[in-house]
Amino acid sequence: MSSIQHLINGDLVSGGDRTADVYNPSTGQVIHKLQLADLQTVQQAIDSAKAAFPAWRNTPPAKRAQVMFRFKQLLEQNEAKISQLISEEHGKTLEDAAGELKRGIENVEYASAAPEILKGEYSRNVGPNIDAWSDFQPLGVVAGITPFNFPAMVPLWMYPLAIACGNCFILKPSERDPSSTLFIAQLLLEAGLPAGVLNVVHGDKVAVDALIQAPEVKALSFVGSTPIAEYIYSEGTKRGKRVQALGGAKNHAVLMPDADLDNAVSALMGAAYGSCGERCMAISVAVCVGDQVADALVAKLVPQIKALKIGAGTSCGLDMGPLVTGQARDKVAGYVEDGVQAGAKLVVDGRSLVVPGNEDGFFLGGCLFDNVTPEMRIYKEEIFGPVLCIVRVNSLEAAMKLINDHEYGNGTCIFTRDGEAARLFCDEIEVGMVGVNVPLPVPVAYHSFGGWKRSLFGDLHAYGPDGVRFYTRRKAITQRWPQRASHEASQFAFPSL
Repeated sequence: MSSIQHLINGDLVSGGDRTADVYNPSTGQVIHKLQLADLQTVQQAIDSAKAAFPAWRNTPPAKRAQVMFRFKQLLEQNEAKISQLISEEHGKTLEDAAGELKRGIENVEYASAAPEILKGEYSRNVGPNIDAWSDFQPLGVVAGITPFNFPAMVPLWMYPLAIACGNCFILKPSERDPSSTLFIAQLLLEAGLPAGVLNVVHGDKVAVDALIQAPEVKALSFVGSTPIAEYIYSEGTKRGKRVQALGGAKNHAVLMPDADLDNAVSALMGAAYGSCGERCMAISVAVCVGDQVADALVAKLVPQIKALKIGAGTSCGLDMGPLVTGQARDKVAGYVEDGVQAGAKLVVDGRSLVVPGNEDGFFLGGCLFDNVTPEMRIYKEEIFGPVLCIVRVNSLEAAMKLINDHEYGNGTCIFTRDGEAARLFCDEIEVGMVGVNVPLPVPVAYHSFGGWKRSLFGDLHAYGPDGVRFYTRRKAITQRWPQRASHEASQFAFPSL
């Protein structure tokens, strides 16, 4: 059984006396021992990043971009290996893992435009012999804390752009599936990134708190649950750090009476049950406008849920793999029982699923609830599993009120042929990412990702233009070179044109 180490100053190093088990969720077996960083290990990574920063910030953006171009090529060349590593430790299917990686590569492509995205503004003759300009300067040492559900994509939301902007980065990935994240970081070094610019430390709350408390760390990016997002935002900002902390979600899909129901069902199947529902953008609530829509939706969903191909994620041609841990499976099963006790109608119960040959894996079949109401726990809380809840309402206005009243505001979508309804929904819904006949409206890399309300703590969203603003500080410079022959008297009033 291999031991997974930290990546500091370009080398794999040991650090910390504690370890954590890394499982293959399809078999339930421990496959690696992960070293958990202690305070000294985290400080070693910080010192490495701090030492690398002066040279890296002065590296021309075009040369930083060349590193990103080579990195992109290496990611594409190693797609099969990366997908295998993701699937072995997360459980998602190989196809889903490859799709995750491709979305991450989009962010590397965006970071490759460093010379363009870092261009400042210049104004000549803003006053007599006075020119003014602004530019974007890096913060210094920044850090990212990423979740288990996207071990490739979410880190690639963060450090390629931060590094392209001239920062040095410390990544604390999830301890549940660290191998693909570590391998990808090593590819960036292979692409020519200088040692110390990117460091990876594995760990738990000890490492997280060390990054929060370190004065050398100027900014923190986080993706995970809302309680931890709020904790990191509160603790980081009170220490003067810049923080973007993306939290939980409860994403609703509204189905109008005029929706193309067959297409909506296909979209919901992938959005609710893809990656076993372990996505912050997963659709977990279908809001049906009218009983006729709800009855038709249930009738179409039930046979497709029962026909889901579920097995070891590393097998080909599957729809769904296991959940990431036994605790995660048991927690989701507990939510299902809670929904039954609360009076929701459990139309499809996946709790009895057994995968032949993988009886010890962390599997749970697709579940479907009907007649769910807003006071139920299965409606209010993020389940993070293959559970879809159907809520029945009488109007679009009632559906929108339901969504706007929820504490989360990450993603939502509407299925309709009515342009007026779609426009009203897009304008009035209090959610950060909205789809029209698109179930998972994850923005492309040259836009930015983030929700509203308790789904995001901080002013700036992840990646894209907001990511550039987050990882840089704008500096405005006003410069004057007076003519030699001129002499002006002192001015005591506030300067103006």
